[in-house]
Amino acid sequence: MKKLLSAFSIALLLFIGQSNLSAQEIRNSSGSSTGSIESDGTIRNSSGSSVGKIDNDGTIRNSSGSSIGKIDNDGTIRNGSGSSVGKVEDDGTVRNESGSSIGKVESDGTVRNSSGSSIGSANGVPRAWAAVVFFFFIFN
Repeated sequence: MKKLLSAFSIALLLFIGQSNLSAQEIRNSSGSSTGSIESDGTIRNSSGSSVGKIDNDGTIRNSSGSSIGKIDNDGTIRNGSGSSVGKVEDDGTVRNESGSSIGKVESDGTVRNSSGSSIGSANGVPRAWAAVVFFFFIFN
């Protein structure tokens, strides 16, 4: 489940597509920095170490550069074997492969888990980018 959630959450970053954002700080529910997302798709932890990256073609890579999945234009998330493992909906809801909601990113940047509890915030960060960082850092 951890690997699936990690791959799934990194894949969410792709859903936004390419963006010209500068590095955006992400905070947990107590306001502490959990890392950042850079404009080139690099995801960094709070120590500044790269933990993953999204390529221009939608390929999701781990920190060692290995491909671990991809996201389709419709929000379908695929694992490294090409099998569908979930989807990001237009309203920010994140669903697993069985269609169950595993979380949501609100329009104001608040990230919620499946029970609706706030797990952090990401003001100024697109929904899918925020979801990637929170689900990646929490479940990795």
